[in-house]
Amino acid sequence: MDGNKLSSPRPFTPPTTEEDRLLWLRLIRSRRVGPATFFRLFTEHGSAAAAFEALPGIARASGLSDYTPCTHKAAERELSLGRSKGAHLLCLGDPDYPAALAALSDPPPVLWVMGQLRLLEQPAVALVGARNASSLGLRTARKLAEGLGFHGFTTVSGLARGIDAAAHGASLKSGTVAVMAGGVDMIYPQENAPLAAAIADQGLRISEQPIGLQAQARHFPRRNRLISGLARAVIVIEAAEGSGSLITARDALDQGREVLAVPGHPLDARAAGCNQLIRGGAVLVRDVADVIEALENSVAPRTQPSADLSDTPQHAPQRPPAKPLDTLSLHRMILDSLGPAPVAEDQLLRDLGQPGATVAAALLFLELDGRVLRQPGGLLSRA
Repeated sequence: MDGNKLSSPRPFTPPTTEEDRLLWLRLIRSRRVGPATFFRLFTEHGSAAAAFEALPGIARASGLSDYTPCTHKAAERELSLGRSKGAHLLCLGDPDYPAALAALSDPPPVLWVMGQLRLLEQPAVALVGARNASSLGLRTARKLAEGLGFHGFTTVSGLARGIDAAAHGASLKSGTVAVMAGGVDMIYPQENAPLAAAIADQGLRISEQPIGLQAQARHFPRRNRLISGLARAVIVIEAAEGSGSLITARDALDQGREVLAVPGHPLDARAAGCNQLIRGGAVLVRDVADVIEALENSVAPRTQPSADLSDTPQHAPQRPPAKPLDTLSLHRMILDSLGPAPVAEDQLLRDLGQPGATVAAALLFLELDGRVLRQPGGLLSRA
């Protein structure tokens, strides 16, 4: 039932009573009702109550004889559960609803948020990329997130492994927003639970999905459009061809956002998507200065000395010592952290957070096995 995007402004006001909010929730949670259908029904019938009343008849006319809209009890249960989790429901038109999303052609009618709402008022840049990011990619994500925070930007990402987690961790103090694919209370992957808890305390978690919903593959493209929608620009760091990060980049272009990409080694499959974006016209990013330059025509960044990332203050909290890994897991982590571009061994040790002697033994095994190459100057690369 989800039809074409609206081509004219939506003549409606946000809900003003608890019953109105429940009706909004019932309408958007009804089967086959997405944002476009929600607003088309609202526009055609004049209110959420009238749209909801007309919904069963519209469904029958569409050939759905057994259609049942979302019940009052189900909506009440979601509202109660969300509040018990410390989440807050925002409806489009509410004062705290993010203006960047409200300007989209198909904004989510309702959002669940958890954390610091003030972050929605700050200019934002999205950082996305590979889950199996290299050591160099993770460092780049942290540097860019720290630098953007230094210049007054909130970092937006998707709380995934790899680039997302690195960007969130480095921008906790300066401002970070995690867009969730499932419910705002459902952490995925579970290994990011401590980071998600810190974001709920110092940053902001946000989702258009119902409270308690486990993330499924079909939810991630919808999440990606919110990541780009919240941001002034999207920076892609290490993305394979056909990856979800490229979907976010396409969403950004559709939404009129800037697309930027960090170039990578031509032999590293994780960089193929970024290199492809740059060939297609995306802004090449070497450091935060390139990002600020790309945004300065539309955003007035906070006046600060030095655009060199090496001069940027370190905002990220110290990471706790990593738990010891079994041999196979350590081998996998080392190989995931390395790519064709050489990395200094001491930097790899810092990134892994494992005992030096343990990593040295694992590196020796991988060198003898032909999977790691040692180059002059203490540099390592993946064979």
